Amino acid sequence: MEPWTTSTANGLRHLLNEWDPIGVADDVQDEYDCLLAPLLRRLSGGAGRTEIGEFLRDELEGHFGLGASGLRPDAMAVRVIAWWTAGGQADGAGSA
Repeated sequence: MEPWTTSTANGLRHLLNEWDPIGVADDVQDEYDCLLAPLLRRLSGGAGRTEIGEFLRDELEGHFGLGASGLRPDAMAVRVIAWWTAGGQADGAGSA
């Protein structure tokens, strides 16, 4: 069993859908679910901004086929870590 709850995963999903790097979250709520478990594992393991940012950049480029430059994966990493530190609130809100 994973060390996080469904509400935690839903909160992270909310953040990723707000970021919406490929612009489909209004139509497809689970588009970024492939990022949930890897991000939550990294966060649970104590990953910092650099590791989370590199993961997001790699996923944008390798998995989604996007250039990461305008999508600010490092800024999203800061937001994800702030959310996680604030307790991974279910609604995606945090001190980001």
